[in-house]
Amino acid sequence: MRVFQFLPIDGLACYVDRIWGWESVGAERVDLPVLLPGTGAELYFHYRTPFRQSVGGGAPETCSVAHLFYIRHRPLALLPSDDVGFVAVRFRAGMIHRFVDMPGKDMMDRALSAQDLWGVAGQELARRVAGAEGLSSRLRLIQRFLAERLSRAAPDIIFEHAMGMLYGDPANLAIERLTDRLGLGRRQLERRFASIAGQTPVEIRSLGRFQKTVRALMLDESASTTDAALAYGYYDQAHFIRHFRELVAESPQRYLREARARTHFYNTSRWAGAMVMAPSHL
Repeated sequence: MRVFQFLPIDGLACYVDRIWGWESVGAERVDLPVLLPGTGAELYFHYRTPFRQSVGGGAPETCSVAHLFYIRHRPLALLPSDDVGFVAVRFRAGMIHRFVDMPGKDMMDRALSAQDLWGVAGQELARRVAGAEGLSSRLRLIQRFLAERLSRAAPDIIFEHAMGMLYGDPANLAIERLTDRLGLGRRQLERRFASIAGQTPVEIRSLGRFQKTVRALMLDESASTTDAALAYGYYDQAHFIRHFRELVAESPQRYLREARARTHFYNTSRWAGAMVMAPSHL
């Protein structure tokens, strides 16, 4: 498996955490992961076979050549593939809304195509990325498109600031302290979150806590479940297990055992390794 990660160009760096992807080599079969709810928004461009997802035990569904995952309430199981090839854009917390007009409540738990998000222009981008010669060309096409659609006027600068703070410290940041720091009331903040993200600040903080705990356990198999849960704001291990069962409908022990035998999309810190800048000539 070829794995790659790039830092975005300067004009996108405030909104995009990284651009990354996988490409299978030879005839290897890749056991793709079960994606869990979290705070993320991720845009995938396939130049080989798109993901197939299992939906409620029914017939598998094939994702579009380019699509967005905005997973909030239930897991999404991707089926194994022997023809993986994709480039993914990982947006910073709350920043997908700089690039699309669709509110979060309409994106939630759906695999939205680039055409759903941007109409004919999105459809054309998906076609061009899929047919591009080489990774550098794909990176330039994707970044040029996003740079052209970046709204310089924030949908709500207070919302963006609050999202960043909640994602950065879900373990310790009480909502009352957040509203004090922002200088507005709790109901005002909740209305802003509902109109843009489709969720409350409490829900976002809870998902951030869950996401970071699972990520820590996936990246370090020797990590203690109790220690990880306490580090990210759970009262104890039992609190984390209950929350995990609510979101995933199984125990974390079973999920982790099966997930570690497959693959996962939890990337290491941007600064943990040598990530290079994506091609900047647009």
